[in-house]
Amino acid sequence: MHQAPRLFIPKPCLPWLGLFLTLLIQAQPLVIHEDESKVPSYKLPSLLNMENGMPVQTESAWVHFRRPELLEMFTHQMYGAVPDGQVSVSAELLSEEDGLMDGMARRKQVLLRFAREGSDSSAEVHLLIYTPMTEKAVPAFLGLNFYGNHTITADKGVRISTAWMRDNPRQGVVNHRSTEASRGVLSTRWPIETIMKRGYGLVTAYYGDIDPDFDDGWKNGIHPLFYRQHQQAPEVHQWGSIAAWAWGLSRILDHLELEPWIDHHRIAVMGHSRLGKTALWAGATDPRFAMVISNNSGCGGAALSRRAYGETVRQINSSFPHWFCDAFTRFNDRESSLPFDQHQLIALMAPRPVYVASAVEDQWADPKGEFLSAKHASEVYRLLGVRGIELDQMPDLNHPVGSRVRFHIRSGKHDVTDYDWEQYLRFADEMLPSQ
Repeated sequence: MHQAPRLFIPKPCLPWLGLFLTLLIQAQPLVIHEDESKVPSYKLPSLLNMENGMPVQTESAWVHFRRPELLEMFTHQMYGAVPDGQVSVSAELLSEEDGLMDGMARRKQVLLRFAREGSDSSAEVHLLIYTPMTEKAVPAFLGLNFYGNHTITADKGVRISTAWMRDNPRQGVVNHRSTEASRGVLSTRWPIETIMKRGYGLVTAYYGDIDPDFDDGWKNGIHPLFYRQHQQAPEVHQWGSIAAWAWGLSRILDHLELEPWIDHHRIAVMGHSRLGKTALWAGATDPRFAMVISNNSGCGGAALSRRAYGETVRQINSSFPHWFCDAFTRFNDRESSLPFDQHQLIALMAPRPVYVASAVEDQWADPKGEFLSAKHASEVYRLLGVRGIELDQMPDLNHPVGSRVRFHIRSGKHDVTDYDWEQYLRFADEMLPSQ
């Protein structure tokens, strides 16, 4: 019988062939859809079965076995591991002023310096802290901002950031630097006076202080502080920018443990969009965060990856190659091969309260996928004796649902609105009671 000739490929060529095939696959045109009828059939990986098939039936089994197993997978195959390395952190009080907002609030600005002995690299993070003028420590919301602390308020006492930023003339950013025109341009996302009146503090920092949000070859921000000798970039399973921003949130929390007007046991970590992804990862990796809020976080955040709706794994890795670890690119166009999905990320917060919020005009972030992720994560909350989301179908617009896991989809676009904040404040009133 005639046999077809076999293709002989020398072994030294095999790695190059693999690279060529990977590049060929990635070069194919992206197919992005926002059509529910085109969502592929999928099966979510189990929350309460170990990878070896053993069922998880007790709180102890979840805490000591299944949760660490899931955290390890997300760490090494998506967000990336923080490298070993001793980095020192020092704090300098830059300013403090009482009696702001008609005598209602105090403001502090603190500089955190990150350094490593024997390294020429360093990083500085500027904190902006508002607290009510009370005589007791208060719970607080902690979240990173997109264009500098001065953009969240018209308060002229807040210093203008001098860090690199994405150009945005509408936000007053020219030649990658802020100008006076950028002061207060994002204040609608941060209703400081409302937060103060409700008895909460607010802590924020510019996320680019921790790691600039562009593909810079890992030469800026905190990454170089952790390099070994001759290392130039994170290894394939080491952290991308989202994990770096989350690490920065934990270091800010370290400092808040020393702030007399902040109750560090009642800190809610909150983020919008890519910073919503960051808030979820910070909450997953640092159990000190008492509450976690994801606002329009989409792919890589609260939305189920397997739905491949709106932004996909391949799209996010192509547009933002620095956000996740390099190992995550193996799942471009292969969401069904992921050993995990985002409902398992949300479950890593259990039994702590989690709020997932979506917007009806933000289909790129897949609101239905965000709802389903929160709903399925509730299985673990039930195991731990608390209620999550019991509803099977998407709720009506502007109608929050759930208990310890909560969800809403509101009218409007990709943004943080007064409606969102009202829900978060109510949630905090329920879940972060006075101690």
